[in-house]
Amino acid sequence: MPDPAKKDPQAPKFLEIIIKDSGDKVWSTIYAQAKNFSTGSIGYYVSDKVTNPESAERYQCSLSFTLIGSKPGK
Repeated sequence: MPDPAKKDPQAPKFLEIIIKDSGDKVWSTIYAQAKNFSTGSIGYYVSDKVTNPESAERYQCSLSFTLIGSKPGK
């Protein structure tokens, strides 16, 4: 796989993501890890389950953050 076209030397190894509802009640805290995507881009990714603290219903959560301009050949 080719090296990313762009890197961010100041980027941390993970991001802490706090998920809250509109009333500021925290549903979950998840951590997105640094990732090299199969496209050659770099960024962060997390996939986890989050529980509504009021109803106990569970949700699937997937988030990706891609560094704009990091895809090789662009």
